[in-house]
Amino acid sequence: MVVPWVSKKLLTRNLLYTGMTRAKKMLILIGSKNIIEGMINNQEVQKRNTGLLYKLINS
Repeated sequence: MVVPWVSKKLLTRNLLYTGMTRAKKMLILIGSKNIIEGMINNQEVQKRNTGLLYKLINS
C-alpha cells in the first residue's frame, strides 16, 4: 500500500484500516513513517458524497 503525502484530511485512520484489511496474503506499507503515524492518530471522519444512494434508487 503506497501512502503518499496528500491533504491531511485524506490521511485518516479509516483509510489506512481499509487498505490494510483488504490485503489478502501480505501487506507492504510504502511511505513516510511520520505520515503513517499521523494516519493512525487522525481519527477524524470525513463525510463522503459518493452518490451511492442515488445510484441504487435510480438504477
